[in-house]
Amino acid sequence: MGKQGSPRGRRVENQDLDISFGVKEHEFRSLDMQHGGYPPVGRRLSGGEFKWDKVFLAKGLKNDSAKFTPSKGVYVGKRQMWWLHRHIRSIVFTLLLMGFLYLLDSLLFSIFDPVMLRNNFSLQGSSKTEVDMVPRAVKEDPVKLYERLLNLADSSLAEREFKQESSKLWEEPYPQASSWKPCADKASPHVVRAGKPRNITGYILISANGGLNQQRVAICNAVAVASLLNATLVIPKFLYSNVWKDPSQFGDIYQEDYFMDMLKDEVNIIKELPLNLKLLDVEAAGSLITDADLSKEAKPDEYIKNILPLLLRNRVVHFLGYGNRLGFDPLPYELQRLRCKCNFHALKFVPKIQQIGSLLVRRIRKYDFARSTLDKQLLGNLIPHVPLGSNHHGAEGPSSKYLALHLRFEIDMVAYSMCEFGGGETERRELQTYREAHFPLLLERLKESKPLSPEELRMTGKCPLTPEEAALVLAGLGFKHGTYIYLAGSDIYGGQSRMQALTTLYPNLVTKENLLTSSELAPFRNFSSQLAALDFIACATSDVFAITDSGSQLSSLVSGFRTYYGGGHAPTLRPSKKRLAAILSRNKTIGWHSFEGKIRKMIDEGQRLHVRGLGRSIYRHPRCKECMCRH
Repeated sequence: MGKQGSPRGRRVENQDLDISFGVKEHEFRSLDMQHGGYPPVGRRLSGGEFKWDKVFLAKGLKNDSAKFTPSKGVYVGKRQMWWLHRHIRSIVFTLLLMGFLYLLDSLLFSIFDPVMLRNNFSLQGSSKTEVDMVPRAVKEDPVKLYERLLNLADSSLAEREFKQESSKLWEEPYPQASSWKPCADKASPHVVRAGKPRNITGYILISANGGLNQQRVAICNAVAVASLLNATLVIPKFLYSNVWKDPSQFGDIYQEDYFMDMLKDEVNIIKELPLNLKLLDVEAAGSLITDADLSKEAKPDEYIKNILPLLLRNRVVHFLGYGNRLGFDPLPYELQRLRCKCNFHALKFVPKIQQIGSLLVRRIRKYDFARSTLDKQLLGNLIPHVPLGSNHHGAEGPSSKYLALHLRFEIDMVAYSMCEFGGGETERRELQTYREAHFPLLLERLKESKPLSPEELRMTGKCPLTPEEAALVLAGLGFKHGTYIYLAGSDIYGGQSRMQALTTLYPNLVTKENLLTSSELAPFRNFSSQLAALDFIACATSDVFAITDSGSQLSSLVSGFRTYYGGGHAPTLRPSKKRLAAILSRNKTIGWHSFEGKIRKMIDEGQRLHVRGLGRSIYRHPRCKECMCRH
């Protein structure tokens, strides 16, 4: 670069200014030449329009101004006026184009973000402090945060109402799913036949904790362990839980005789321990086994090494609080098959539950006959069977389908997640109080490590879906406004106000409390596990099952049941919480068409046909050689 003030140096600097300032540079220079030079530092022109005079001078032009003589100033001024007249049309066109683009941008913004537009109108005349508070208020209210998308969903559903609904919504997308058939109950050449000595080691007592679904898993694992140790299983007991508050025992939920008969060729099962062993102090004898004495998802070797010697010595062991204490792999073929047989064949609900369960299904569907193998397996002979191909339809004909939604948004799930859901300080205090009462160990663990923020938890898929998010997923998939939805569990955190978005989009949403009379529900009122059994039936027999938390035991067991007996005609919708959080993070700008495409892609990938992977639950993923046969 040449010396300052040289022709070469001045030419380069002027070129830089042309690029940086364009037309306004020339307007500024020609206007100021009328006053004999450049404006001083900090000077404003009319209305404070030119605020960049400091930057202008920083380019070195203040040094050049000293070199202008009066004659040079006149010459330069005339030259600038000549340039201005020559390019006046280009300048006007540029200004008009910029104005048009600005108006177009404002118009598009008002169309696609009406919520923000309303906020802007409401803030006219507000102080700066009030305006600054708005982003925080929006951040603390996800219901309002999704208001724009919910409005778009409502418009989309209104347009779709009179169009023919896609049948693909009610079918599994992969025809090869129907090639898998149930066969865990088929005789195996390795099964110990009747007459061969069994129960040569002792007796196994089980006290299962948790709710209905945790207890179901514990029962099937206990059957496998009894077979592994060649012991007799006593019908499991259920521990009373301060959370579930249900005194129900095995015989209140499952048919005991059917259970024993179905497994009689493989495991000895009795209802009560022999009298002489009832008097044994199991704890003093060292035969009381708690979860602390067994590894989580323990391997068979651990049972043979640590439990079998106690069984041989004392003739009895008692598993207290038996939970998830038997792994899935590696496990012998016969033990895996036995667990499948127990879960999918041996555990039948008692007639009282089947009867009320059949009422639920018939009242949602509005007709009285069984349609699938799922109906017959869960409801037995309490729902009439109509052969396939018959032309029986209910009052609403073949359209009487329903979707079951397991919306896992109860206070225990919400509190345990450590996420925030828009309730502000009131919500934070309420959930913290619940954690202190029910999850003290969780709070102790959090003290030892730096917890993730609520935003980080949401983006990593750790937060349960809210009712608003569930509504958006269903709308994005294309389910119509009039779709019948059965809601499993009705004690949603936040109550009716939290459910407003979902019930607005889908008013035909029902629960067992809506469908059953007070007298029909009375025998189940104080028995949460029996009420959960009704939800299990209604979800498993639904035309479509939608889950919001894949880690839930009810969702896992129901989806596995539908895979086992569904014959490829029982779709389950599994949103990815992590992917959905990423999609919804763009809720202020994303178009509805783009939102629908992303939701459908996410669900489609969750429905892909998979065989059971290594270490995966056999109750949730029964497509494997131990449970199902492929034709």
